Amino acid sequence: MAFNIEIVGLVAGVLTTIAYLPQVHKTMKTKSVKELSLTMYLVMFTGVSLWLTYGILMHSISIILANTVTIILTAIIIYFKLKYK
Repeated sequence: MAFNIEIVGLVAGVLTTIAYLPQVHKTMKTKSVKELSLTMYLVMFTGVSLWLTYGILMHSISIILANTVTIILTAIIIYFKLKYK
């Protein structure tokens, strides 16, 4: 049963994480960050960091993997937002 639950978590993690890829790609390509909210990405980064901490404490591979990748993608957006403002 736990294995099936972890699969649901992995699929959910993949889907919510890849949602960031188009924004990261567009930002890297155009170097345009005017429309992006720095506050939103900082809050998101904080929340995802807390989810990662939770995943580590719960030993949940799906939460750990998804949130590690999301932190990286969010950090890239924040970096470009600060660099190209």
